[in-house]
Amino acid sequence: MPDLHDELLPATRRALLHRVAVAQAEGRTPSFVAAVVRDGKVVWSGARSMIDDHAPTVDVQYRIGSLTKTFVAVLVLRLRDEGLLDLADPVGRHLPGTPADESTVAQLLSHASGLTAETPGPWWERTEGALRPELADILEDDRPLRHPAGRRYHYSNPGYALLGALVERLRGEPWGEVLRRELLEPLGMDRTTLLPQHPHAGGFAVHPWADVMLPEPLTDTGLMGPAGQLWSTTADLARWAAFLAHGDEKLLAAETLAEMRRPAVGPDNADWSGAYGLGLQLLRRDGRVLFGHSGSMPGFTAGLWISAEDGLAAVALSNATSGPNTPLVAADLIAITAEHEPRLPEPWRPAPSVDEELLALTGPWYWGATAHVLRLRADRGLELAPLAAGTRASRFRAEPDGTWTGLDNYYAGETLQVVRAADGSVSHLDLNSFVLTREPYGPANAVPGGIDPQGWRAF
Repeated sequence: MPDLHDELLPATRRALLHRVAVAQAEGRTPSFVAAVVRDGKVVWSGARSMIDDHAPTVDVQYRIGSLTKTFVAVLVLRLRDEGLLDLADPVGRHLPGTPADESTVAQLLSHASGLTAETPGPWWERTEGALRPELADILEDDRPLRHPAGRRYHYSNPGYALLGALVERLRGEPWGEVLRRELLEPLGMDRTTLLPQHPHAGGFAVHPWADVMLPEPLTDTGLMGPAGQLWSTTADLARWAAFLAHGDEKLLAAETLAEMRRPAVGPDNADWSGAYGLGLQLLRRDGRVLFGHSGSMPGFTAGLWISAEDGLAAVALSNATSGPNTPLVAADLIAITAEHEPRLPEPWRPAPSVDEELLALTGPWYWGATAHVLRLRADRGLELAPLAAGTRASRFRAEPDGTWTGLDNYYAGETLQVVRAADGSVSHLDLNSFVLTREPYGPANAVPGGIDPQGWRAF
């Protein structure tokens, strides 16, 4: 069991255990185990079981279903960051001969390829992978697409099987071995495996109208493995949540992790409650946006969510095919912890040094007649915001060439630069052709199109 850091208050721990106990009892699952992570460290774990005094520990394996997809997505994005593929590449460029040759890597990652949700033939989750020995067996030849590619979100398990095969093709070894070497070993996740290892929970179906159970088969799904094969523990998944939240530059750049959790298709309106990025689900609940993934396989359900704003993550696992809404329990554990013990803001600290030139840039600037304020951060980044309420406030990252790159909102990815006059003084700021000046529409020679020669006047 991992060390518990900065343990939660007794009232918080009681509330978390109560939520897990209700999930196990009302969801009618043989067992339920969960953990809460704060700022990358496990601060609480709890479990309930149908067997008195025999609750599972954080080291007991459960099948995690589609949480597997988050691991596959990270492997694919590592390939992209190494220059071995582009997200815009059609899959057929690297993995020719499948019915999905024209689907792009990005579309597969975000479930926007239009591919069918499931495989042809018998229910793949309850049957052995030997029934689908070739990639051609996981997609129908006559109608693999259910929607035009890139037009809408449509969840596709075969799409992730193709991504696993893509990893195998470009790495030259089975995807499970790539996963072990590139991610699991560096993160210390030695209890995450393709097949169950003792101790592990058995998977059960619980009768909908009677308190009786039926064991579910523990299958090896073969080529469909990247869609949902993995087994793991709450201890290992806590480590995975910490990685997804905070990153590890040796494994995947922070910018790439941020890219994963941006909605890739949609959402269709401002009131969205769920969306999908590049291998990560997004959930809006209790006034916060969570990212992570849900998972299910016959006999098991799982949920892992992260709230970057709260510095919290939660993992929940159960061993019943249906019953408890395990992913939403994980979301509730975040809400309970945040409500009982809200995150303390980092102390304000001054910048370690003063750059007089940058300091001189701060204060009011005007885009035309619209007043903005420019603030300097301790990391030499800038924040530009309108003084009146508006949607174009953005943060900017300092670049080595003396420019700044927008990090969010309207100006994300855009370049902000200082334009100097012939004498070296600052003339204006150029934000991707938008000109910001020190006074409204002035000086005239800096304003595109010039200004009326009579200047400001009363009519």
